[in-house]
Amino acid sequence: MKEQTLIEMKNKIQSLTNVVQHLMNELEYLRTVSMGTLETIKHMPDYEEALGKIKEKINKEKDGVKQQDTK
Repeated sequence: MKEQTLIEMKNKIQSLTNVVQHLMNELEYLRTVSMGTLETIKHMPDYEEALGKIKEKINKEKDGVKQQDTK
């Protein structure tokens, strides 16, 4: 291969590496934000009640009974 082609390939690989690193950083940021949001929600009033409703809905769907929420 020509030297110029190798240099272009090297630059493209470096660009892809930078993009992947950026995506990994964004993923870690989103993970941190989502965990913080979840922990905040857990401290809100009626959290346990809301969680119970969600569990009931999931159990109904597992039993094959799916109801449309028209609220």
